[in-house]
Amino acid sequence: MKLRNIEDVEKFREVIRECNADVLLQSPQGDVFNLKSTLSQYIALGRLLSEQGEELELFARDREDERRLLSFLASIR
Repeated sequence: MKLRNIEDVEKFREVIRECNADVLLQSPQGDVFNLKSTLSQYIALGRLLSEQGEELELFARDREDERRLLSFLASIR
């Protein structure tokens, strides 16, 4: 799923923390960040969202996590 208009980064991080499995963020260049890692969150969210916000792909390894993320993304549109 593509990321768009995430202004409430703290709420986004909260949703990520609630996920059971890995949540991955992929840049257009192929870099993949595991957002369950706090260090990866800081790198990915700080640098990538500001530079390439609408070009990033978000992947969840768990169906329930995917539904949780889709619900969050739908709520910010």
